[in-house]
Amino acid sequence: MSEFLLNSDSLNKLIEISIDAGKAIMDIYKTDFDFEKKNDESPITAADLCSHEIISDSLSKLTPKIPILSEESSYIPFTERSCWDEYWLIDPLDGTKEFINRNGEFTTNIALMKNNKPAFGIIHAPCLNQTYWGGESLGSYYLEGDLDSDIKKINVSSSFDQEIKMVSSRSHPSNDLKCILKMIGDHKILSIGSSLKFCLIAKGEADCYLRLGPTSEWDTAAGDAIVKSAGGSVKVINGSELEYNKLDSILNPSFIAAANEELVFKILD
Repeated sequence: MSEFLLNSDSLNKLIEISIDAGKAIMDIYKTDFDFEKKNDESPITAADLCSHEIISDSLSKLTPKIPILSEESSYIPFTERSCWDEYWLIDPLDGTKEFINRNGEFTTNIALMKNNKPAFGIIHAPCLNQTYWGGESLGSYYLEGDLDSDIKKINVSSSFDQEIKMVSSRSHPSNDLKCILKMIGDHKILSIGSSLKFCLIAKGEADCYLRLGPTSEWDTAAGDAIVKSAGGSVKVINGSELEYNKLDSILNPSFIAAANEELVFKILD
């Protein structure tokens, strides 16, 4: 049985954790910060590390028996984490390039993983002061501001016009994607950074996100849960479900997130 019970009290704590991490990120965002390169050449800032510490420490207090896998503590060997039936998967600062470029399109991502799939996800966009969350048998929701603000239930778009609204990465353009888009026909491109792409689909403001370039599991898990809980679909491009923690590598295969499976298969056809 899971140690973690998702109720109004625990949900509020998760929202508070996300907002607290976001405030710390914004404190650094307002300074003349610098960045370094990790071994894989991806950038890292003090904000990544600060957010990691806040989220990890807070989750450890909230659920001391549930292990944590974070982008900034990803050294846990597969022989250990492959035994996990339940764990927290975190990206403390998704969209570090957007953070460095100061365009505001970065997020914190927290997902509760159960049996290799995201059971719950929460995404907070500090610069936009927006929080999205969703989970199994819960639905998906949106909050702008703090916990005293109005919470709105969100759903994927239920109708499509001639022009499909495709959301794409601002920092990771793909030539393969450009070729596929030519074959789709009428479409509109909405470019945005980080996991906000998933949020736009869950909110009904975009129809589809086709990702052919590399991503890591912490990039997608929270958004995966939110899109599905809003009525959407997330599939590997071969049509199977996107699964997590199944291999030593934490890299995802190419995937598509969309408002429904019909649109998934229309684009993959």
